[in-house]
Amino acid sequence: MTTYSPLNTNEDQVVTRTLLHEAIPLTGTIVSGTYADANIKDYAHGMFQSVYDYPYLSSSANHIFDITAGYSAQSDLSSSSNTQNSKKLNIYSQMAQVLVGYDSNGSILSFDQDGDFAGSGGTKHNDLVMFNFARLLTKDEIKKGTFEMELGVTPTYATDNSVFSSRIKITDYSGSNGFLVNSPAGEYGVLYATQSAGTNILAADQRYAVGLVYYQAGIAVISGSIFNDESKGGILNDSFGHVEFNGASATTEDFNAVLTGSQISGACDNIRNRLYNIQFNNTIELNSSIYFCRVKNNQYNYSSNPTYLSSSQIRVKEFSTDMPVSYITTVGLYSSSNELLAVAKLSEPLKKTPDTEFTIRVRLDY
Repeated sequence: MTTYSPLNTNEDQVVTRTLLHEAIPLTGTIVSGTYADANIKDYAHGMFQSVYDYPYLSSSANHIFDITAGYSAQSDLSSSSNTQNSKKLNIYSQMAQVLVGYDSNGSILSFDQDGDFAGSGGTKHNDLVMFNFARLLTKDEIKKGTFEMELGVTPTYATDNSVFSSRIKITDYSGSNGFLVNSPAGEYGVLYATQSAGTNILAADQRYAVGLVYYQAGIAVISGSIFNDESKGGILNDSFGHVEFNGASATTEDFNAVLTGSQISGACDNIRNRLYNIQFNNTIELNSSIYFCRVKNNQYNYSSNPTYLSSSQIRVKEFSTDMPVSYITTVGLYSSSNELLAVAKLSEPLKKTPDTEFTIRVRLDY
């Protein structure tokens, strides 16, 4: 005969939430250099490129992030004569639909510098580089306040590491307690740029709002202003100069020229080659239901296992006056219809007699 003990959900069940974190470092040598771009995959549609941690044709390769670039129709760079103009506009619009949403008139909102859409909404990010990190890395979300990206901003174009002698660091400086929630994609924080290596890089010793990081979506959008000097609407000191890239016509060009005159894949190549480091902590949300299975002194002292009896006699009793004995090895959790839903195994059998009681703690993680 099988006996079921009902669980009191008010007293015998507790739901807990635990956040686990992993440190995710992505060095610039992985993004460009180590595998001679054999880990970079371009597509026929030309709208983004994918970065892997190993040559992508290998079965050992893991996708780590996608990179793309685009601008809004309100950008000064937007022009029908630009290379892949419609695709760059579409990239911006598609990302804005998902991450920013729509206004009360049904129009797509632009990426806002401070995330405050009240009134006129303030300064907009109209020219963006976008990093979409793989779920393999971000898990449930990027941990707030841990995102860092370093970029080489040495003005002179070069194919060696000299581009990293001057660097800026981009962080979600106030993400741990200053994040925003007015996005359809969840919580997000403002990204700020500060001087990291080199001198006379920024116009003043302060932080500049240069992008946004969407924690649950695992996406960072970075303004093109990080590569331009003040005369071109950027954040770099005029005396320091703007950053030069390898242009489509094999000449050096500034960021605006690369974004308008090169294909998206070409712009992505240039940006990747100036990535010094990316790092953040991810978050794994572990939800648990804990059940306290209480075994009273008068319960489960006998076993329904056929081997418990021999010739109608209890095997573990030598004399009729002996107390019955059983051993608890497994706990089953059943539905209200007595359907088995989960099974928990004990590390070792528990000896059960009428003079003992147990409370067995069962944790179900999901």
